[in-house]
Amino acid sequence: MVVILLKDVKGTGKAGEVVKVSDGYARNMLIPKGLAKEATQGNVRNLEKQKAIAEEKRAEEKAAAQEKAAELEKITLIVPSKGGENGKLFGSVTSMDIAKALKEQEGITVDKKKIEMPGPIKQAGVSHVVIKLYQDVSAKVKVNVTV
Repeated sequence: MVVILLKDVKGTGKAGEVVKVSDGYARNMLIPKGLAKEATQGNVRNLEKQKAIAEEKRAEEKAAAQEKAAELEKITLIVPSKGGENGKLFGSVTSMDIAKALKEQEGITVDKKKIEMPGPIKQAGVSHVVIKLYQDVSAKVKVNVTV
């Protein structure tokens, strides 16, 4: 029997796939538990429409992320910090500090987990951090740490 999986089934396939399984497995396990439905012509057409809508939504989200990345690339973020001689900071500038400064200075909200840093910034001066906005979209932001 050919079925459309509604949820991921270990050893069978992922949600949205059309797979061929034995009749007993489909009738006694997959369909009653709501894991699959029979692959009729109407159900297959509905699945294709849903996939097209999801793909269109992903494309829109990616375009919005690319616009935001272009906007972030132009920004030079100024992060004030306490420090001593030779520009050495008393603490360090973390991704949380950068996210907070971005929110205050530019009004752009970014999750601190999306900010990739090689390590905490412990020296005053200009550094670059990468902000991941979407699957393949990231922006390189210039961060100026002042004492």
